[in-house]
Amino acid sequence: MAHFAKIEDSTVTKVIVISNDDCGSEYPVSELVGQRFIADLKLSGQWVQTSYNNNFRNKLAGIGNTFEADMFIAPQPYPSWTLINGEWAAPVSNPYNKARWDEATLSWIEV
Repeated sequence: MAHFAKIEDSTVTKVIVISNDDCGSEYPVSELVGQRFIADLKLSGQWVQTSYNNNFRNKLAGIGNTFEADMFIAPQPYPSWTLINGEWAAPVSNPYNKARWDEATLSWIEV
């Protein structure tokens, strides 16, 4: 199965799945074939292929993700976190096996 995300104003608004038979071979060729198939279904807008196995474009697209620099990026989890290579990172490393982030103290709390 091939997954395609609809992009509106750099934001993913829909994700659909189409048969591999309807998008030809492997990515990146499959993207163009899949886009033609989607257009034939009368689904308008910008559609880009996303990888269920995270093989390209950073991650599987989800509604609310942004699409920039040819990758899908999840929403920022906390204001203090920074984007590094398409992934959000806390300002300090997590020293625990199980922990939750505390934005008020900018630290990890062991669970």
